[in-house]
Amino acid sequence: MKEKDIILSPIISEKMTAITEQTPERYAFRVSPRANKIEIKRAVEALYNVKVVDVNTLNVTPTVKSRYTRHGMVSGRAAAYKKAVVTLQKGQVIDFFSSI
Repeated sequence: MKEKDIILSPIISEKMTAITEQTPERYAFRVSPRANKIEIKRAVEALYNVKVVDVNTLNVTPTVKSRYTRHGMVSGRAAAYKKAVVTLQKGQVIDFFSSI
């Protein structure tokens, strides 16, 4: 797999922003479900020119969502995905907003 096929998108949420403020070397990415830790490490190093020290992965389970409409209850599920939390070498940062 190529780097762009492995790393789907960075995760920028309130929770990840709080974690990054506490430990500035940690970033989260939404990754391909078939990717392993070694492939994720190589992809992040190639895309962002940084040195990755550690990779933690987890499969996010789908949540059940429902809402009430004029036609009754509509229920469904959010998609399941794989998340990788990457720890970089001390002093290195990734700037997601530099290209805006």
